[in-house]
Amino acid sequence: MRLTLHVQPGAKKTQCAGEHGEALKIRLAAPPVDGKANHALITWIAKQLGCPKRDIALLSGEKNRHKIIEISTGKSPDEILACLGYL
Repeated sequence: MRLTLHVQPGAKKTQCAGEHGEALKIRLAAPPVDGKANHALITWIAKQLGCPKRDIALLSGEKNRHKIIEISTGKSPDEILACLGYL
């Protein structure tokens, strides 16, 4: 499954914050420095889904707030969104 994300680094708490246009908005506690936010994003998503980080790939947006990730787990799209706190 591919997800389009709008990531807001530097937030107080990492959490899903609803929609931002056609993307899922994620507030991220990590700073946008030296890839720390990307690493924190993948770590947080893996933890929420209960899967290894290798199952999550950043396809685009390495240096941008608008990111596309691919999640390779056996979960349905609804299960993934529920685990991320969206549904």
